[in-house]
Amino acid sequence: MFQDLNISFDNAFSLRPAEKNNLLLVYRAGAVLAKQADGKLTLPTLAELPQAQNLHYAFRLGEESYYLAEAENPGDYLEISSQSYRTLSPAHTVFACAVGESLRRWYDATRFCGRCGKAMEKSEKERAMVCPHCGLIVYPKISPAVIVAVCNGDKLLLTKYAGRAFKRYALVAGFNEIGESIEDTVRREVLEETGLKVKNLRFYKSQPWVFTDSLLMGFFCELDGSDEIHVQEDELSEAGWFSREDIPDDHSAISLTGEMIERFRAGLENAG
Repeated sequence: MFQDLNISFDNAFSLRPAEKNNLLLVYRAGAVLAKQADGKLTLPTLAELPQAQNLHYAFRLGEESYYLAEAENPGDYLEISSQSYRTLSPAHTVFACAVGESLRRWYDATRFCGRCGKAMEKSEKERAMVCPHCGLIVYPKISPAVIVAVCNGDKLLLTKYAGRAFKRYALVAGFNEIGESIEDTVRREVLEETGLKVKNLRFYKSQPWVFTDSLLMGFFCELDGSDEIHVQEDELSEAGWFSREDIPDDHSAISLTGEMIERFRAGLENAG
């Protein structure tokens, strides 16, 4: 999956100052400043962008430290959107760009206190924004959501989203609501989007999907009752049952969704 790397990821908070060889994550209008050649993504170092300002330590990947920064494009860098850079390599650089973008969105969205309206400040103790006026502390946004593989014998329920740029096949998905267990989220989302009931929920694994500030939790479950689908048209453009041999390859290759679809195709939906 997207976050499966062969190097360590350390996101512990730190105030360490940037050095010239550290990598910079500079975002402009929802795109990251980088170079691209032969499908390979390269981020600038502080030595290459010495004019960068407001440097803020983000995390380490392997031996490399990454810093959020602000800088003008000197002219020899591209501004690459997440829809484009997620298809590039190496995987750890793509991961760094996505995690950094999630962090940047959060900082941009918490410049002012939601309780008193005063300007927020970065905490010097932890990754948080603090209001010096009323004391409100705000932590990075992470939204829990579910990915649901509904199984009906040797058939799997596949869907397509309505009104989104992503047009490939997917599984039922949705966000957890206030006061709701994650298992109840599974049942509700399946019922709302397809009119189906499910049973025998089995947690598979999770995935940090930082493109939407989400933590995805994948479940396999079984159909409970009628297999007649009633599509929620404002959420889905289509939904249908697919046998193992007919499951299309047209799905995400980097997501929990794609891994779960392929696991069902291989007959491993019940394996530990």
